[in-house]
Amino acid sequence: MSFIEVKDLCKDYRIAKSGKGLTGAVKSLFHREYTVKNAVKNVSFDIERGEIVGYIGPNGAGKSTTIKMLSGVLIPTSGTVTVDGIVPYESRRKNAERIGVVFGQRSQLYWDLPISDTFDLYESLYDVPKETFRKNCDFFTELLGMGDFLNQPVRQLSLGQKMKANIAIALLHDPSVLYLDEPTIGLDVTSKTVLREAIKTINHEKGTTIMLTTHDMDDIEAVCSRLILIDKGTKLFDGTLDNFKTRYKKDVTVKLEFEGNVPDIQPPAGFTVAERDKHMLMLCTERGSSRDAMIELIRVYNPQNIYAIEPRIEDIVREIFG
Repeated sequence: MSFIEVKDLCKDYRIAKSGKGLTGAVKSLFHREYTVKNAVKNVSFDIERGEIVGYIGPNGAGKSTTIKMLSGVLIPTSGTVTVDGIVPYESRRKNAERIGVVFGQRSQLYWDLPISDTFDLYESLYDVPKETFRKNCDFFTELLGMGDFLNQPVRQLSLGQKMKANIAIALLHDPSVLYLDEPTIGLDVTSKTVLREAIKTINHEKGTTIMLTTHDMDDIEAVCSRLILIDKGTKLFDGTLDNFKTRYKKDVTVKLEFEGNVPDIQPPAGFTVAERDKHMLMLCTERGSSRDAMIELIRVYNPQNIYAIEPRIEDIVREIFG
C-alpha cells in the first residue's frame, strides 16, 4: 500500500447562473439554473513515503483543489483518497496531526507577535512534546536562517522571512507529509535558493513526504525527481523529469564553439540555426538522439567544443500550453 493513494478523484462545483437584467434576477429567485465545473476529473496517482513530487499545471488546472482534498479541507465529489491509511475528510483531526500545509499567499503568522511566540502557540495547538518541540525549533531556526529575526514582530519581516517561518510552523509537529502550494511566490532569487535547499534537507533528514505545487519550474528542477502534470482537472503526465523531457521535447539543441570564426558552412539537412555569433553556433534538430546530432556536427564543423543543451522544464511546459 502506497503512502498516498488517489483513485479516480473528482471534484465538481455547481455554479448558479444569473439572468440578465431585472427580469433575469427575478426569475432566478424562483427557478435557479446551474452549470457544473469539473475542477478535478478522474485523477489517480500513488506517492511513496519519502518522495518529493512536483504537481504542476496552469492556473485553474485543479492543483490547489487536489491539495485541499488531500488535506481534508474539501470533500471529493467521487473517487477515493487515503493518506497513510487515513481518509482525510472523514478523519480531519487525525489527518491534521500528520500533515503540514503551506499556502504561498496565506500566512499562519500573527501580525503583531514575534515568530517565537507563534511557535509557542502552535506547540500547545498540536500538543507537541516539549523535547520534540525545542529540538525542532532549533533545527528549523538554523536550517532556515531565522535566528536574526525570530523575536521580531511579523509586521516587520520581509516576504521571504515570513515564508521561512510558515514552513517551520508547518513542520514543528513532525508531520509525515508536507503540502507546499506556491512556497516561493514573490521571493527573490536568494530566498528561493535557501528554501529549495531547505526542502531537500527536510526530506533527507526527516524523511518527510513532500508534494509541491508551483508555477516556478526552477523549483521543480531543483528539488523534485518526479512530476505530475494536470490541465483542466485531468492528469496528462506522471513520471520522472527525464521521461517528461523525452516525451514532450522533440528538438535537440547543440552548441558549437570555435577557436576562430564560425566556418561559413551550411547546416546539414534537418538542422536549423538557433543562434550565431563570431565564435559560437547553436543549431536545432528534431532528431531524437543528442549523440547522433553531435557526431554529425563534429564531422561537418570540427568545433573546438560541443555541448548538448538540456531542455528546461519551463520551456517545455510553455510549449505544451502555448
